[in-house]
Amino acid sequence: MLRVRTLAAVTAAAASGILLLPSQAQAAGSVHLYKIYYDSPGTDNRSNTSLNAEYVQIRNTTAGAVNLRGWTVTDAAGHKYTFGGFTLGAGKIVTVRTGRGTNTAANVYQNRAAYVWNNDKDTATLRKSNGAWVDNCAYNSTRVDYKWC
Repeated sequence: MLRVRTLAAVTAAAASGILLLPSQAQAAGSVHLYKIYYDSPGTDNRSNTSLNAEYVQIRNTTAGAVNLRGWTVTDAAGHKYTFGGFTLGAGKIVTVRTGRGTNTAANVYQNRAAYVWNNDKDTATLRKSNGAWVDNCAYNSTRVDYKWC
């Protein structure tokens, strides 16, 4: 009788959408695009301060550190940032800034002299070192300067 009740409970949960599908379960712990700040504050004057105020953030919601060596972030035009030796800690966020700077555990720099992210619309794509797709984040707005992914 207990087996019948358990089966009935599982069937009812599945029918009501309570059970997590594989993609939902993976989303509970993943490395993904978190935020794009695509229009840095003030005038776009290509100063390093302005360039570094344009960024994309990647978040690790897994229980372990993830080695990002060889992972890439690209925009729709094909601008690409490739991670060197970098490990993103469990529960941590790394900010990939457009301009120049010294890499830390929280910030890495593309060392560019021009903006990457369009101020109106663009798409960020995160891929593993083997080219496998991890995540996309697209925006199409001039009303705000950033997008939560």
